[in-house]
Amino acid sequence: MSRRQRRALAILTVLAAGLSAGACSAGVYDPTPLHTPSSPAPSPRAALSPRASPSSPAPSGTDIVTANCLQSYAPPATMPAPNQMPAGSYMDTIKKRGHLVAGVSADTLRLGSRNPVTNKIEGFDIDMLHAISQAIFGDPNKITLKVITAAQREKALLDGSVDVVARAMTITCDRWKRIAFSSEYYRSGQTVLVRKGEKTDTGAPIKGIEDLAGKKVCAQTGTTSMDNLRTFTDVEAVGADTQSACLVLFQQGAVDGITGDATVLAGLAAQDPYADIVQAPAFTAEPYGLAVNQGHVDFVRFVNGVLEQMRADGRWTKSYNAWLAEALGKAPAPPEPVYGRAP
Repeated sequence: MSRRQRRALAILTVLAAGLSAGACSAGVYDPTPLHTPSSPAPSPRAALSPRASPSSPAPSGTDIVTANCLQSYAPPATMPAPNQMPAGSYMDTIKKRGHLVAGVSADTLRLGSRNPVTNKIEGFDIDMLHAISQAIFGDPNKITLKVITAAQREKALLDGSVDVVARAMTITCDRWKRIAFSSEYYRSGQTVLVRKGEKTDTGAPIKGIEDLAGKKVCAQTGTTSMDNLRTFTDVEAVGADTQSACLVLFQQGAVDGITGDATVLAGLAAQDPYADIVQAPAFTAEPYGLAVNQGHVDFVRFVNGVLEQMRADGRWTKSYNAWLAEALGKAPAPPEPVYGRAP
């Protein structure tokens, strides 16, 4: 089979998977193309490849960090026991409803993606939600997952259609003006994915997004990745609702690269044997937080208490090893929480 035929087969695989994937419970956008392995496997983790790993950790000396945007609300001195939420608290509202409602991705491999065998959405972000459900109900599975795009994350919180968003959402000072965040639960960084062996017009290796001047690069609409992409004025920014939609454009030859967090791009690279993440330091810091409506400060505090427990009892590291270690390397120490914000 020729190289062109193999690329065409890869495109058809992604497109076919998108047509066959069912919508998540209470989903709010049409199903996007999802990767389906060529042979059944118990989990998408079997398809991952460490070749997609970036060469260095995300930077920390950026405005996101130095402006203290990471400061969240301190957890309660004593966490309530499962099924014993304080009367009148937002956790009690969730408890009485009988399930946590969360906004998630269904096509971000490793973070939140639908397992083609079980049809369940799983990943590192989803594990955070299981821990919250466990803390409220004593059951990790009392969750309704609403599939939303990155651009819909804030709206879903503001209109009350979800209790929490766990969708690789970067904590920023600007977003704090409209919504609230937990303490940081993961630090990623933005980089770029290109075709394997791609060179600049002069024949030099591509070392970063600046080497794609005059070319088209895709990023997900409504993300800090798109905001950062637009600062590279020599690169033509192309938006898409989802990362897998960017992957389809990339495989069709409509764009020359994809930019996003290293965690996200590693998942895309695992789905395309002709794609590689540029082996260069990430050019941003992307601290992830679980997002909550500003009116539910007590719930933010509770979520921060859950994250503290996960850092202390090893569940954070266990989840990292299950979903991210194969592509991104040995588990780092969990991000240190920053507290002190007042309502």
